Amino acid sequence: MKAKSHANADQPAVARAALYMRVSTGRQADSDLSIPDQRRQGVAYCEQRGWEVVAEFVDAGLTGTDDKRPEFQRLLELATGGGKPFDVVVVHSFSRFARDLFLHEFQIRRLQKAGVRLVSMTQELADDPTGAMIRQIFALFDEYQSKENAKHVLRAMQENARQGFWNGAQAPYGYTIVAAEQRGAKTKKKLAIDPVEAEVVRLMFKLVREGDGVSGPMGIKATTSWLNARGHRTRSGARWGIGPLHKLITNTVYKGECRFNQTDSKTRAAKPEADQIVTTVDPIIDPAVFDAIQAALKSRNPKATPPRVVTGPILLTGIATCASCGGGMTLRTGKSGRYRYYACATCAQKGKEACKGRSIPMDKLDDLVIGRLADQLLTPERVGELLHGLMDRQTARDQDYANRLTALRAKLSEAEARLGRLYQAIENGIADPNDPTLKDRLAAVKAERDIAQVAFDRAVAEMRPDARITEEKIAAFVEVMRTNVLTGDIPFRRAWLRAMIDNVEVDDTEIRIHGRRTVLERLVMGGGASPAGVPSFVRKWRTQHDSNVRPLPSEGNALSS
Repeated sequence: MKAKSHANADQPAVARAALYMRVSTGRQADSDLSIPDQRRQGVAYCEQRGWEVVAEFVDAGLTGTDDKRPEFQRLLELATGGGKPFDVVVVHSFSRFARDLFLHEFQIRRLQKAGVRLVSMTQELADDPTGAMIRQIFALFDEYQSKENAKHVLRAMQENARQGFWNGAQAPYGYTIVAAEQRGAKTKKKLAIDPVEAEVVRLMFKLVREGDGVSGPMGIKATTSWLNARGHRTRSGARWGIGPLHKLITNTVYKGECRFNQTDSKTRAAKPEADQIVTTVDPIIDPAVFDAIQAALKSRNPKATPPRVVTGPILLTGIATCASCGGGMTLRTGKSGRYRYYACATCAQKGKEACKGRSIPMDKLDDLVIGRLADQLLTPERVGELLHGLMDRQTARDQDYANRLTALRAKLSEAEARLGRLYQAIENGIADPNDPTLKDRLAAVKAERDIAQVAFDRAVAEMRPDARITEEKIAAFVEVMRTNVLTGDIPFRRAWLRAMIDNVEVDDTEIRIHGRRTVLERLVMGGGASPAGVPSFVRKWRTQHDSNVRPLPSEGNALSS
């Protein structure tokens, strides 16, 4: 539909014109086809009318469905900011200006108020109500077409993900993009583990889960500081931030689940699980370890429970619970304040209709719990029995370590070979050693080699005997543990209790202590180091039946009150 302009015949010729050019995709911008064609047609169009092109604005690879375009905003600021540097804005079609009806009309009216017209080379319209109506119809169709294109592109990308291929432009840290297969002119791509970056990812998860062997488990902030202090950088060479590191630690791709279509591209709101597509990739982190870390991060959220649960002076605050209602056992004192009890908080706050309630002297419960842990759990035999499966799994992991070392050795050899070729080119006079480009290249390859060497050394260190659980480590752990639990200060003992046990259920006739085997594994590997001061706010962090099933009362884990 085209309407010739007759209303412009009596108007003076427009002397100054600005060209606005845009392409939607990076592929169009990189191919450098559409922008030059728009410029050529725009210049010819202005010459035919005797207009002088005084400015050009180019947004390459940006959508027209919003106004978040740098050159588009610059054009509007110049046109409406006073001074009127040009009289008309020329576009190839109205869709180049915007693909949203409201945005299109709103910005056109801004230009009109400043005395600037918008002209389409391929859609010439009369400057009257009819022309305005036709222009709005064009904009409406452009918006509809944009939404249809987006729908079809998303559908194609979803199918690509279902077939196990990668849709993104940049691989997550720790992975690289490799060509998987060729389908006509299109190359299908998948994610593959980058040996060097993967070692850094494993280090990050290890710091969050176990610490550096001195501090115990670290929070995201402490891990970020640790990495930056020791020279670890992002792929672009920047320092790590808390936000990016948290996003990395919580990304399911590292346990082998690459999720596509997780959020809405405009609102950034999370989409339902049913709309997400999970693609299997090679995991960097064991799925069980990844899930355990996510549970730990969730438990440390300050919004879950007030910090007083872990920082207060009472030994079992946040650990002791009522067996009837599951509510916490909180401190209650007698009228004189001389006697202190653990009492059911639900009963105290809501009455006996909510829970019949129970109480126990504080010193008695503290001594029962600590004594039983020391006598029944903190023995070399008991800990060794719990960790027997882990010691067996260490042997099974040897093959995984061997594969990691092979990949890292290949990466290191490749970097050294490239460095050697550069040195040889300089020695043979092929390359000028004073060339700035060559110097930058040498520095980059050296940095790549050094990073690969550090990753290789770290992987080798994990296979050393002192990085494995042994009988000697178990004995040393038990000795340190018993000493601190029985005679340490209240804050120290409470930190250890929270690190070792899940919760203490107080019943009328027995007290049940729950713990988890993976916590013992971490503590033994740390040589008995105290956990870092990261609050944990989840009272129950294991089910009744897991790999460390609670023994029957006859085995000594049920305590008489």
